[in-house]
Amino acid sequence: MSWNICVVGAGKIGQMIAILLKNSPNYDVTVADHDLKALGEISKLGVASKQIDAKDEAGLAEGLKGFDAVLSAAPFFLTPAIAKAAKAAGAHYFDLTEDVAATNAVRELAEDSETAFMPQCGLAPGFVGIAGAALASEFDTLDSLHMRVGALPLYPTNALKYNLTWSTDGLINEYCNPCDAIVNGELVKTAPLEDYERLGHDGVEYECFNTSGGLGTLPETLDGKARDVSYRSIRYPGHCDILKLLLNDLGLVRRRDLLKEIFETALPRTDQDVVLVYCTAKGMINGSLREKSLINKSFSRQIGGATWSAIQVTTAAGILGAVDLMREGKLPTTGFIKQEQVKLDDFLTTEFGRLYRAGDVTAQNKAA
Repeated sequence: MSWNICVVGAGKIGQMIAILLKNSPNYDVTVADHDLKALGEISKLGVASKQIDAKDEAGLAEGLKGFDAVLSAAPFFLTPAIAKAAKAAGAHYFDLTEDVAATNAVRELAEDSETAFMPQCGLAPGFVGIAGAALASEFDTLDSLHMRVGALPLYPTNALKYNLTWSTDGLINEYCNPCDAIVNGELVKTAPLEDYERLGHDGVEYECFNTSGGLGTLPETLDGKARDVSYRSIRYPGHCDILKLLLNDLGLVRRRDLLKEIFETALPRTDQDVVLVYCTAKGMINGSLREKSLINKSFSRQIGGATWSAIQVTTAAGILGAVDLMREGKLPTTGFIKQEQVKLDDFLTTEFGRLYRAGDVTAQNKAA
């Protein structure tokens, strides 16, 4: 059975979601936004569009009627309004938010809902939670689970060794907000930019540090089942020191508006990027202490005759894999749904989850 989908948000990720749905025989798609220029870009892709202002609560709810599911690709601060309108319209709801407060608002809406609410469905949170839960399930007793994700330029040139590849507001949230973790068996909030470490892959050296939101609901799911669970962002060496200068020494942690202006003025966007997912777990298997890793490395690619960045592809595949599983009856259709309720093997066999297969380094190494 085909589904009729409304994507709210006509930005870079919204465009990617729309193209993947348009190319699927199982979906009809419409993109909604208040920005006519952005909707014009959607029309160029051959996708239906409609103008809706997410700040107009009544108009938004009316505009979402008749859709099987609503996918929010809008900024995190619009999440509660879009989720509320989806509920009023009787549609299932999915989003990409990394914001903890926005996710809590969605969870409250889901409590008495006759439809499903599944936030945090992108890359991190999203796919990384599915992958991390799958890795954790391989152990009889889990000691630690560390998830690390980076969306990076292939060819870094500036001192930050970074280009903008997704939402600037979301990026700043990650760098400034408290981070959920399990430390020594306790659910805690840790400081962003701390717990610094180095790692290498394919001859490239990276640095990692705490950032907010990437774990989604996984800490509460693993509470009492693991000693340490953490999420860190991957960057090229030197990035973290500059961030600490900007945020702490220059006080821009209190001027997020100015930090956003600086980032968007000084850091160019790029489609030549790489997304690296690097998960490691340690624990007991058959009475022996073991360690296992899951590594996925994705690059930009051609889809529908155009080049799409790795962050666009992996983020869109994350949310659409979840949508596809619900359409197929493999996920609940009411209430709040966590990413870790998705089985990794099920996700990777959906038409959208298969986009991750080319980057599955762990599986390729096993085959070799």
